[in-house]
Amino acid sequence: MPEKKVNKAIVCPICSNMSKAQIYTSVNVTVNRAMRDKVASGELFEWRCPECGHKAMLTYPVLYNDMKNRFMIYLIPKIDRFQLCDNELEEKYSNLRNISKRIVPDFNSFKEKIFLFETGLDDMAVELTKLAISQTVSKKLGGAEVSEGYLSMYDRETNTMGFTYFVGSERKPYVQTARLEIYSKSKDIINRFALKDKKLKGFIKIDREWAENILYRYKRAKQIEKLNRLIK
Repeated sequence: MPEKKVNKAIVCPICSNMSKAQIYTSVNVTVNRAMRDKVASGELFEWRCPECGHKAMLTYPVLYNDMKNRFMIYLIPKIDRFQLCDNELEEKYSNLRNISKRIVPDFNSFKEKIFLFETGLDDMAVELTKLAISQTVSKKLGGAEVSEGYLSMYDRETNTMGFTYFVGSERKPYVQTARLEIYSKSKDIINRFALKDKKLKGFIKIDREWAENILYRYKRAKQIEKLNRLIK
């Protein structure tokens, strides 16, 4: 499937001029590799008013398809659903198997997912690792609120991975690195507690909220195992 484009009317917030812009509703980076760099740099979403020259980043749904690395990412701004079953899409790709399909609500998550799948990482395990490390960062910073975070470094040679978090009300960036052993531990937990999620059809949202649910299941199972040992 090559890229698809549509024309959209846009009103400039500065000069109120109405113009038409060509936006992409889907891109296939296996067919057109140049589209990958346009997505990563944000160029795909850039818009300039032909009247006053005002620049803006447009936000709209776009499907990213990487057939070589066998993943599809559907950017749908502010989507709050865990699962999206698009019957038309499912029918169109019914002959494809073992394709990871994700939905994301914002541009930063969009870029991160692309990087994860290109690198060959398990995004479920990365989300769980990210959550665990964010809790460590919060304790290190005296209980500071640690909101969203993104994988910013991955190096097999040095056996490390790093995350950039946003801390406090001012959302100051904070970088924390960790050994890859914690990622391996997260993969073990995922393989035990997320098997059903891995088998789900359609596009699913794997984020912090999802990771919190998995962590809860893991801790609860540990408590039950501990109780069972005491009973015996």
